[in-house]
Amino acid sequence: MKLRTLPLTLALMTAFAGSAQAQSLATLYEAAKKHDATYKSAQSQYKAAQAKADQARALLRPSAGLGGNLSESSLSNLSNAVGSGEFGTGSLSLNASHPLYRPANQITFQQGLKQEDLAQAQLNAAEQELMVRTSQAYFDVLTAQESLNFVQAQKSAVSEQLAAAKRNFEVGTATITDTREAQARFDLVIAQEIAAENDLQVKRLALDQTVGTAQIKPLGLQTEADIARLHSGTVDSWVAQSEANNTSLAQARIALEVAQLEIDKAKAALKPTADLNASFGMTRYRNGAITQPNTNVATIGVAFNMPLYTGQASQNRILETVALQDKARNDLEAAQRNVAQATRTAFYGVQSGLSQIKALQAAEASSQSALDANKLGYQVGVRINIDVLNSQSQLFQTKRDLAKARHDVLLGQLRLRQSSGTLQYADLQAVSGLLQK
Repeated sequence: MKLRTLPLTLALMTAFAGSAQAQSLATLYEAAKKHDATYKSAQSQYKAAQAKADQARALLRPSAGLGGNLSESSLSNLSNAVGSGEFGTGSLSLNASHPLYRPANQITFQQGLKQEDLAQAQLNAAEQELMVRTSQAYFDVLTAQESLNFVQAQKSAVSEQLAAAKRNFEVGTATITDTREAQARFDLVIAQEIAAENDLQVKRLALDQTVGTAQIKPLGLQTEADIARLHSGTVDSWVAQSEANNTSLAQARIALEVAQLEIDKAKAALKPTADLNASFGMTRYRNGAITQPNTNVATIGVAFNMPLYTGQASQNRILETVALQDKARNDLEAAQRNVAQATRTAFYGVQSGLSQIKALQAAEASSQSALDANKLGYQVGVRINIDVLNSQSQLFQTKRDLAKARHDVLLGQLRLRQSSGTLQYADLQAVSGLLQK
């Protein structure tokens, strides 16, 4: 019975494995946007900044309040000099105020707008970072899968070479040394296969965690994909773009502008303020005496305040904000240098990667030719088994390096666009266009 159910079990396992739908990089990024906590945190921060800007805007608007009071009193006069009884009082008041001149409020409003811009820049940075992290996890899985495939192919080739060495030893055309060398290489490849399987499992878990979906099957890169077509421009043009668009620089510039406004707000503490105030109140008495008539009172006026002496608090606050402005300016300068250096590094990394791909493609062809020549030489007796094993190892190592280099270049191009501040969803779609369908 067990032998009969085995084919059915294998068929079900195969069908289940095939049900895992292959997904492109752009598709997984959309899933990551709905799952990634860091990105959603940036979204919440942006919404909070918008609400805070509206709070600052409220400081420039009028305010109004309604108040009331109702009380009951009971009087018992033991001397009978004044009559006893119960009395009630009710009052209602409406108060309104409108700022006429409050320079600090106007500056706070401007800072609120800048903080909203800062949160928008942070959200853009988080979005670009999520694109890169998703791409990194995606290509890590592809690289690990390619490595496992090549190790398994190498294991198959070494297994064939081991079998050939054993046959040749049995018929007396080879020594026991060939068999032992092939066995040692086979055992080494088994260990490499175990390590590659573990690495692939870890990389898959990382990708699953990034996008919030289990059992992801990334699409592999097309063999003839033209990776170089995604790379253009000069290093100076990329640095210029980073100067204008990089999200870190945008945040540093906004921080400097906020610091400059903070100086103006500190100086505004020494300026006068003026508010237009108006009120209307009604008071009603129950069982009141003639000296307590019902009243209606309306008032309108301007409240003026001029600070004369603050114990040097305002002056020292100005000194503090000036120092913080210098800090923000230095932070901006440091960010400009770091971004320019990072952009140059990313640009030259992509260029180096493209050159490495060409070199590895040539090395792959040469390694294949060397392997074919060593196999033929082994068959005719002019080469020994270790020569074939070394050629096989060299070929598969070159194939692994080539696959990784192709993935690294695509990821490097995305990092270059991130450094320049121009990374967009369309760039992920362009990369997805190079993947298998």
